[in-house]
Amino acid sequence: MAFVFPAPPQASLAVQGTDERFPVRRIFCVGRNYEAHAREMGNDPDREPPFFFTKPSDAACDTPLTIPYPPLTEDLHHEIELVIAIGKGGANIAARDVPDHIWGASVGIDLTRRDLQAEAKETRRPWDWGKAFDLSAPIAAIKPIADVPSLTNGRIWLAVNGVVRQDADIADLIWSVSDHIATLSQSITLAPGDIVMTGTPAGVAAIVEGDVITGGVEGIAELEVAIGPRA
Repeated sequence: MAFVFPAPPQASLAVQGTDERFPVRRIFCVGRNYEAHAREMGNDPDREPPFFFTKPSDAACDTPLTIPYPPLTEDLHHEIELVIAIGKGGANIAARDVPDHIWGASVGIDLTRRDLQAEAKETRRPWDWGKAFDLSAPIAAIKPIADVPSLTNGRIWLAVNGVVRQDADIADLIWSVSDHIATLSQSITLAPGDIVMTGTPAGVAAIVEGDVITGGVEGIAELEVAIGPRA
């Protein structure tokens, strides 16, 4: 096969304990999957079917790293999330079978240009400009599922400059990992390399140049991201 110009490199993420890489195909994000976060964003936390938005595969980036403050925003926010890496594809996956499709897990940050997202909501336009920008999905090295202690409980937290802002438990997910991945597979055939970011707890807030963000999911992974000068 001949391309008209060199194909871009395969997006990938580090794997804990090895030099191998996890190839990233697509990134799906679950919206409003913690009740307290839904409330802080002014939404009804009733258990409606989960909804999803996407980021480009090359938004994924290894941690630790420094990310330039992104363009077009004055209100960049952090959202810490449990991350699921899919290793076996499928459509219409039953919730009970989802664990068989998971390759591993990690922790990531759904960086959000909140002002652009708010503008999109007001005008009933897609969220892409607020969510799907360069380096908007920093993710720690993925832990193989055999080494993951739990996907149903464990502390999830984020701190900025050492001050904790988000602190919850993945047991607080409105839709469990199995439930929302099963729902996603009803609409889109999942494939190896897909990443699912499972939603953020309460405490999202603005970050600025010079901030250092740390966070993690208990027993799975921790990360560190610094915010550099504006791009």
